[in-house]
Amino acid sequence: MISYPNGKIFRQANIKKERKQNNIKYKAGNRGMALEDDINISNSFYDEKGLCLITKRPTPINVVKVDYSKGATITNAYYEKQSTTDYNGIYKSRYIDFEAKSTNNKSSLPLSNIPKQQIEHLKKVITHGGIAFFIISFNTRNEIYFLEAQKVIDFIKNEDRKSLPYEYIKENGHLIEQGYLPRLDYLKIIDKLYF
Repeated sequence: MISYPNGKIFRQANIKKERKQNNIKYKAGNRGMALEDDINISNSFYDEKGLCLITKRPTPINVVKVDYSKGATITNAYYEKQSTTDYNGIYKSRYIDFEAKSTNNKSSLPLSNIPKQQIEHLKKVITHGGIAFFIISFNTRNEIYFLEAQKVIDFIKNEDRKSLPYEYIKENGHLIEQGYLPRLDYLKIIDKLYF
């Protein structure tokens, strides 16, 4: 828990309240945007401190039509190919690749949220010596976990379930410390596991 200089205690609810006051809305299709915002803030902090370089991977699109009357607004486009993962970069000379997932479900993360091409991509990252993982947010619990991609791969291979249970993630993952800066200190977990 963090206390600001004015004595106010930092809580996830404070961020949700600020987003509501600023009219920032996250619908079901965009529920992971709050998590991505927090990761982006953390990555900017890490970069400013010279600790690592992790960037959000853009989804490749092919623009078909642009409306220049409204300041170059894309009006028609399609995805060129299926995307791989959300983030990649380098830390202490090691390649990093990870996916951010968010759920409002208290008891599990549906595996339907993890496309096969993401699993295949992360398998290749591991094969080539990279560090591959998931950052999973349980929104209703206000808990965010670091879970190595190999744990997810093993679960899918060995279990006949359609979701990753919360208990499995809690037992096999690592709770990410939430704070001010960095917002999500996932490098601390990478240091513990890999360095």
